[in-house]
Amino acid sequence: MSHTIRNKAKLMNRAKRIRGQIEALERALEQERECGEVLRLIAAARGAMDSLMAEVLEGHIREHASTTHQTPRQAMAAADELIDIVRAYLK
Repeated sequence: MSHTIRNKAKLMNRAKRIRGQIEALERALEQERECGEVLRLIAAARGAMDSLMAEVLEGHIREHASTTHQTPRQAMAAADELIDIVRAYLK
């Protein structure tokens, strides 16, 4: 069983909170709120997204990128996939 399935409820709750933060940001922009408030909303949403990414990434590393039960070729493929994911995230 995948780590995202095992932690589905927890991850879904985090995603829903992020959606709420993005909706609050949209409302602030629509209402032409002060830039300081908009910046705080952006920072909060980014922090929440970063936390979600860290949690899923940790599970991925522990479950899929561990070399314990892999051949060297499988381990290299898992490392390459993980590198690609992190690079895309950091863009």
